[in-house]
Amino acid sequence: MNTPVAPSERASFATCDLCDAHKGDGSGAFRVLPPVFRDFGAVRAFCGPVTTVKCFEDNSLVKAAVDSPGEGRVLVVDGGGSLRRALLGGNLGAAAARNGWAGVVIDGCVRDVAELAAHQVGIRALASMPLPTEKRNEGQRDVAVQIQGVWVRPGDWLYADADGIVVADRRLG
Repeated sequence: MNTPVAPSERASFATCDLCDAHKGDGSGAFRVLPPVFRDFGAVRAFCGPVTTVKCFEDNSLVKAAVDSPGEGRVLVVDGGGSLRRALLGGNLGAAAARNGWAGVVIDGCVRDVAELAAHQVGIRALASMPLPTEKRNEGQRDVAVQIQGVWVRPGDWLYADADGIVVADRRLG
């Protein structure tokens, strides 16, 4: 069942412990993202059921997602690993926090780093880039995406802390 996680439960896990418990899982139900993501939000550890957006240098669907109720979910954005445009900035980070998103993980860039650090939401991305996106209203929502070569699907559970990011096909613990 993919029910949202309460704020008090968000940090009651350790990705190292989850990896220890699932290291022998060869089924693909438990996956670990590569250690390429930087921490940009005020919340350092977060988890929740996944919602996805797939877009390339156009954050129209990212904005639509964070402007909607997050209900403790994690938005995973497949930005194609682009380092040329920022898919999330201070205003969208504020919207994510205000609307109850547990976190946002972006295979791409963010901007307004000082503002993002003040928002009570977990934010992980590859790098910062001051250049915003073009708005073309292109992309897809709630589709399976590949983040740094790892499949992430809507309804998966994502866990992020100081040691890394793991994804499972169900809620763990």
